[in-house]
Amino acid sequence: MQDIEKLELELLESIGKASDMEALEALRISALGKKGSVSLMMRGLGQMDPTERQAIAPKLNKLKTTVSDAVDHAKASLNAAALNHKLAAERVDMTLPVRPEAMGRIHPISQVMDEITEIFADMGFDIAEGPDIDDDFHNFTALNIPPEHPARQMHDTFYLPEKEDGSRQLLRTHTSTVQIRTMQSKKPPHRIVVPGRTFRCDSDQTHTPMFHQIEGLVIDKTSHMGHLKGVLAEFCKAFFELDEVTMRFRPSYFPFTEPSAEMDIKCTFAGDHVKVGEGDDWLEILGCGMVNPRVLVHCGLDPNEYQGFAWGMGIDRIAMLKYGIPDLRAFFDADLRWLKHYGFVPLDVPTLGGGLSR
Repeated sequence: MQDIEKLELELLESIGKASDMEALEALRISALGKKGSVSLMMRGLGQMDPTERQAIAPKLNKLKTTVSDAVDHAKASLNAAALNHKLAAERVDMTLPVRPEAMGRIHPISQVMDEITEIFADMGFDIAEGPDIDDDFHNFTALNIPPEHPARQMHDTFYLPEKEDGSRQLLRTHTSTVQIRTMQSKKPPHRIVVPGRTFRCDSDQTHTPMFHQIEGLVIDKTSHMGHLKGVLAEFCKAFFELDEVTMRFRPSYFPFTEPSAEMDIKCTFAGDHVKVGEGDDWLEILGCGMVNPRVLVHCGLDPNEYQGFAWGMGIDRIAMLKYGIPDLRAFFDADLRWLKHYGFVPLDVPTLGGGLSR
C-alpha cells in the first residue's frame, strides 16, 4: 500500500496551492471521491489480514479527516478572498471632496415661514396647525361671517362635491380655522401662531389660487389693543431687522374682530423696490383687531370673562416685500434658476441670535 504519510503531504500541498474553487473541488474528488486515492485505499482494508488492518485503518481514517478538514479550510479561505475582492471592487470612496457649495435651495416661503415662527416662538407663542380641508362652520360661521357674505360664494371659495346630507367641505380660505379649533379643544389662555396654506379663486401678479398665511391669536382675561400693537411692533423690528419701525393702524372691518384695523408701516418706493423703515410712504402688511365676542361664543367661551386679539398676514407677500421679489406667480413656477437666485442654502437656519436673513 502507498505510503500514507507521503500521500498526506502531497495532498495537503496540492490543496494549499489551489487557486480557485474549481481546482479545489477537482482535488477533493481525486482524493475523497468514489474513485479517489484515499477512497481506494480505504477499500483495500478488506483484503488485509486482521493484524495489518488494525494497524493501517486508524492511519487511513486520520488521513481522510485531515484531507477533508484541509479542503474545508481552503474553501473558506477562497470564499473570504472572493468576498474581499468584491468589497474592494465595489468600495465607495467617502473621502472625496464635497462640492464647493450646496446645490439645493430652501424656497423663500419656507425660509420666511421659519423666520416668522422663530420670532413669535421667542415671544412665547406656540405653533398650531390644522387641516387644509375644513367645513363651513370652522371656515365661516364660527368666524361670524354671515351667509350672504361674498367670501362664501363659489367665485371666491373652492368647494368640494356635496355630501348626502347636503353639506359641503371646502379648501380653507384662511388659517383662522385653526384658531377656532384651538379655542374649542383647549381652555384659555391661548397664545398661538398658525402658519399654513390657504386657497381662494384668484390669480394675478399679486394673487395666486394657493398661498400662505400666518395668523396669531391671544385669548386671556386682560389682553387689550395696546398688547396687540406691542406684539406687532416687536415682530416688525425683528423681521425687517431694524431698530425702529414706524407703524400706523387704520380702522377697518373684519367679521371676526371688533374693533378691526389694518396696519401700515413707513417705507420708500424706489422703482420696483420698497425700502422699509424710512420715507414718506405707507405700506399695508396685515389686518388685526380684538376678537369679536360672537367668535368667542361660537367657541364656547364667555365674552364677559375672556377677550383677546388676533392678526393675520400673507407670508408670500411679506416675503416679496423683504427680499424684493416682483411677481408672486414666480413662487410656484418651479424654475430652478429663480430658486437658485432667491433661495437659501439648506443650513442657513434663521435664528434671532445669528440673524434671520442671509
